[in-house]
Amino acid sequence: MIRKRALILMLVVAFISATAFAQGTAETTKPSSSKDIKLAYVSMNLANPWNIAVKNGFEAACKELGVQYLSIDSQYKVDKQVADIENLINSRFNGFTFTPIDPNATRDLVNTAKSKGIATASIAQMQDNVHLIYTLDEYDYGYSIGKQAGEWIRDNLGGKAKVAIISQDNVEAVIPRGNGVQTAITDICPDVTFVSRQAGDTPEGGMKIIESVLQAHPDLNVVVATNDSGGIGGYQAMVVNGKTTSKHAVFSGDATAECLALMKEPNSIYRGTVDLFPFKGGYESAKILYKYVIEGIPAQQETIMLPYVPVPQADLLSGKYVPQN
Repeated sequence: MIRKRALILMLVVAFISATAFAQGTAETTKPSSSKDIKLAYVSMNLANPWNIAVKNGFEAACKELGVQYLSIDSQYKVDKQVADIENLINSRFNGFTFTPIDPNATRDLVNTAKSKGIATASIAQMQDNVHLIYTLDEYDYGYSIGKQAGEWIRDNLGGKAKVAIISQDNVEAVIPRGNGVQTAITDICPDVTFVSRQAGDTPEGGMKIIESVLQAHPDLNVVVATNDSGGIGGYQAMVVNGKTTSKHAVFSGDATAECLALMKEPNSIYRGTVDLFPFKGGYESAKILYKYVIEGIPAQQETIMLPYVPVPQADLLSGKYVPQN
């Protein structure tokens, strides 16, 4: 009798443990139709026009697919991004893409999401343990930005200029982009003087940096930013301070609508950007996440490189370059 009771007790304990384990690792329920699918985009910072374009592309695809969707701004706060992703997991989203602020802080969360059958992706800056990596070669992209600036300095200023770089050195993964910018300019114009390299990848941050640089270096010729967001602020600071002659220039990367509009202004010193196709990246990320949810997540990690194309001011004004979306 005692043995029988012990056996029953063991079975009860095993059942409770198995139930608790199943609840802790429950997979997201496979949706019966598109309208039941929930996808999300978690932005690093929606003050950046490039990220806004990614959001627009992501949402456009979600609307076409007829799925539920959510876009979240992590506001460059690691703790907020962690909480945002935790909420998506707890809310049983079927898939999400995000740009990690600190990949180390989100690595375990991604593993948790994957264990629950949630499709995961990162865009631009890389999270190495997601199902889909949609990324770029940061150094090479920066070199493309700097190459335009270096060629302009060579052709218009005889290879000599005072240059300020507005970087994204506040994000470790993007530091190589600034390095690429600086190396390209130096390769083409070794006599250039770099008077500043500071992180400021928002319009407000870029403007504040260049206003400060101009106080110390009123003969500043060229501003080069690692993205349009900081470049727009640098451009505004140059214009406000009257640095709008044929000996002044601003270059950046992303080819956002805001940047392209400034390049089209009469006598604009915004002389070049690089199109990184953010709308396309957001759009395709949503489509691929949807495919994973419907057809199953592939065993092998998938990597797609963001394309990019230099956009000199002359190409934009002549119509040779036509922006997409």
